[in-house]
Amino acid sequence: MADHVVSTERSRGGMSEQRRRRVRLEISREAARLFWAQGVDGTSGDQIAEAVGLSTRTIWRHFRSKESCAEPIVAQSVEWELATLRSWPLHRSLEEHFATEAKRLVSEISPSEQADAGLGVKMIRLAETEPALRTAWLMACDQVEHELAAVIATRLGLKPDALQVRLHAAAAAAALRVINEYVGAGLLDGTDPRELGDESFAFIADAVRTATGGAVGDPVQLDEAPAAPDEGAADRQE
Repeated sequence: MADHVVSTERSRGGMSEQRRRRVRLEISREAARLFWAQGVDGTSGDQIAEAVGLSTRTIWRHFRSKESCAEPIVAQSVEWELATLRSWPLHRSLEEHFATEAKRLVSEISPSEQADAGLGVKMIRLAETEPALRTAWLMACDQVEHELAAVIATRLGLKPDALQVRLHAAAAAAALRVINEYVGAGLLDGTDPRELGDESFAFIADAVRTATGGAVGDPVQLDEAPAAPDEGAADRQE
């Protein structure tokens, strides 16, 4: 049935990007469940295809290898953090913003999103012993660093590729990586979530502050907000 939908959409001029993302995520969910249940080596492309209801050939249209099937669900595991960082208002501290978004998360997260988060945690844990899955996790962390650079640049009034911004982004992304690995491992080991961090996620904001030496975390006064660099200013002065 799924193959028929894919074929029909292709016959109309190709699969839409939105549809493609949905198919990739569904494949990733099933692959992650199989990887966790029977290991990466014990899972074949044919088994992933059967679990998701697609042909094996369709699986390889979307992924270069069976291990890469984990990438969407791993990336999904940091999407909430990325969305929170993207929406961080200049006038609010990072602690305040995470507290607000944590409440929203609790009230709005769907069962499927909760399940995806759980699968992401399992893949991050499995990545400790599976180099191919480790690659998927580090790719997700690299995306966090890239988006952090844009957020930090805006708050400091610098370009995203400025050395100071890149250093802060790299340090903060590394801190978030460690937190995700630490909290995920604790949850899988049955540790009480309250022992791993507070419900408002202030410990995440604190880690970002610490990693950046206090440069990132405070609100920026709107009337004193740093102006974005004007790349044409020097040319006009000449």
